[in-house]
Amino acid sequence: MAERTHDRHHVRSGATREGSRYTAWLAVTPLAGGFPSYFAICENRSFRELEVAEAAAAKALDDLVGLEDDGTPVFPEGYTGFDDDAAAEDASAS
Repeated sequence: MAERTHDRHHVRSGATREGSRYTAWLAVTPLAGGFPSYFAICENRSFRELEVAEAAAAKALDDLVGLEDDGTPVFPEGYTGFDDDAAAEDASAS
């Protein structure tokens, strides 16, 4: 689990087991108090191993560019959570 503090929110990353797979998430908690909001990360993906899901959530936390006023995570334009550019470069090099 990774953590990061923004102006008015604290953000944690993690993973939760759902059946036989894991889902990566970010939890955003207001610093002024209140309950966290949970956001699924890489929703079109599930993970077989906890460590891989946690790594994906930590990467999403690193890629986070900010939070909206209500704590909703903001990512770069076109962000998918996948290493699409790296995969495309590898494919073109072959």
